[in-house]
Amino acid sequence: MAELSDRHLAPVAQGLLRIVAGFLFFQHGFPKIIASLPGSGQPFEPVELASWLGLSGILEVFGGLLMMLGLFTRPVAFVLAGEMAVAYFWRHAPNGFWPGVNRGELAALFCFVWLFFAAAGSGPWSLDRRLRARRARALSA
Repeated sequence: MAELSDRHLAPVAQGLLRIVAGFLFFQHGFPKIIASLPGSGQPFEPVELASWLGLSGILEVFGGLLMMLGLFTRPVAFVLAGEMAVAYFWRHAPNGFWPGVNRGELAALFCFVWLFFAAAGSGPWSLDRRLRARRARALSA
């Protein structure tokens, strides 16, 4: 049986992290634009889509979907990292320095997860990878 090495596990972990983080980010934004999370039984306060909170909901829903699919990963991740940095410094940091106190842990964590993907790319199991392979085949033909 072949030994699994870091060289083999890291891309798999990268793909899984992207998919799970995208799914969680999608769920983070969904209630902002729909005013409910399906299955929660908890209504949320409706948000005006033409507001900063509405824009963040749209970015989180569609950005989360694109991250799950691994489509346009680097630019989308860069935009989402910026959104989370703004969310942290605008909404959380005024309530105290420490993320555990100002309740900004999720914004800070998502910011750095998205910065990782902006730098590292989508990893395996992504539409980005399939599109690159298709382009390479077309150029070599």
